[in-house]
Amino acid sequence: MGLSGVRALIRAVAFAGIFAMSTTLAGCSTMSNESTSGAFVERSVTVDGVAYRYQVFVPARSVRSGKSPTILFLHGTGERGSDGDKPTQVGLGPYIRAHADTFPAIAVFPQAPDGRDWNGLAAEIAFTALDAATEEFGGDRERSYLTGLSMGGYGTWELALMQPQRFAALAAVCGGLTAPRAERNLVVTPLLGEADPPVALAQRLKHLPVWIFHGAKDDVVPPRESRQVAAALKAIGADVRYTEFPDANHNSWDPAYSQTPELWPWLFAQRRK
Repeated sequence: MGLSGVRALIRAVAFAGIFAMSTTLAGCSTMSNESTSGAFVERSVTVDGVAYRYQVFVPARSVRSGKSPTILFLHGTGERGSDGDKPTQVGLGPYIRAHADTFPAIAVFPQAPDGRDWNGLAAEIAFTALDAATEEFGGDRERSYLTGLSMGGYGTWELALMQPQRFAALAAVCGGLTAPRAERNLVVTPLLGEADPPVALAQRLKHLPVWIFHGAKDDVVPPRESRQVAAALKAIGADVRYTEFPDANHNSWDPAYSQTPELWPWLFAQRRK
């Protein structure tokens, strides 16, 4: 090899070293960025041989210490489908996006298939997604929380009654127990046949801290649905909070999740009994 060839080889080796170093630094920068803000990731679970997409919010490393509290969020009727994304667009998801760098909990967003309420297949999808996300991302099983809005408010009661020892606390938003109107046969199925559904629910869930939210002007799910549940829980000495927004119609989820800052320290302080 001639002198010119040796010089070319030296330049090539030097360039390769610089490139490798810059790549390493870029990788460190990316990891640093990832640690300062949480992110939504897409996953899927298989139930009865069918794959169902869902999303998980994974908190930033900077706000994680040990196992993370984990929230299961149940969407409303309008977010049903198979895209895996719509459940993150209403309610809890927008709040988390606005606080992605500081929100400390894993949040699991399953999606009920078209035409399904949060019972049967949809409930199984939700529990399976919660199990998978808790395992993959290091969720704290002693601090698993359940919340939902509208159809998901009904689902909050549904899933809590299905597995009453699973959750540390509940936050039900504009939900209910019985059909809200004639054209929408939405009910909490474990209470079918009960003479007094709110009293029956209170007896079964009296060990759980609960925060219920509703809009006073709700013309989709009557506020009496939540008032009756809150009254039944209060009557037996359960740990229940009830917030009714005087100017809110059916959308009580924005004031509940985004304008009730005390919700989060209350929720994350609860541990499974």
